[in-house]
Amino acid sequence: MAKKENPLRQLPQNHMEYGEIRIHLAELMQEKNVSMNQLSFRTEMQRTQLRNYRDNKIQRLDIDILKRLCYVLECDLHDLVEYIPYTE
Repeated sequence: MAKKENPLRQLPQNHMEYGEIRIHLAELMQEKNVSMNQLSFRTEMQRTQLRNYRDNKIQRLDIDILKRLCYVLECDLHDLVEYIPYTE
C-alpha cells in the first residue's frame, strides 16, 4: 500500500511568503461616503483604531471590530478583508 501524500503544505521559512491580508476600509468609506468621525461614532470605536484598520497597520484582526464594521457599512466580510497570496 502506497503512503498517502499529505495535501497540506509546510509554511515557508520567510513569513513574508505567507501572503498578505488587506483591509479595504478606506475604499468602503469612500464608496459609502462615510467620514472617519461618522464611522467612529457609529461603530463606537476610537478614530486612532479605525485609522489603523484603514491604513492596514494592524497586526491582529479583532472579530468584534470586523462585525461592527460590516454591520455599520452594510458590507460582507469579503468586501472588507482580502487574502492576497504571495507571488514571486
